[in-house]
Amino acid sequence: MGDIDTITGWHAHVYFDAERKEAARALCEASAGRFGVAMGRMHDDPVGPHPTGSCQLSVPPGAFAEVIPWLALNRGELTVFAHAETGEHLADHTQHVIWLGQSRPLDLSIF
Repeated sequence: MGDIDTITGWHAHVYFDAERKEAARALCEASAGRFGVAMGRMHDDPVGPHPTGSCQLSVPPGAFAEVIPWLALNRGELTVFAHAETGEHLADHTQHVIWLGQSRPLDLSIF
């Protein structure tokens, strides 16, 4: 069993395609403004293990209980892939995960 203290943060990746890019941007900007979480770049193409365009939100452990439920209620048709940051990259992307919306296969070959 893992110890919750090993979680240094969470990443919430908001997935989008060309027609949902502006909805994703609005969701990420609203999250950053409301909760003060760091918003990464809008990647139009797959990057890292992510199968589609995405934007990363960096969520501190103490903000998880507010940010993730808010994303669940406000994501609309967007998929959000959230995962813990423990330093175990493969496990963080396969076992320490939460999907909001339809899950998608990741490219795990980078790990």
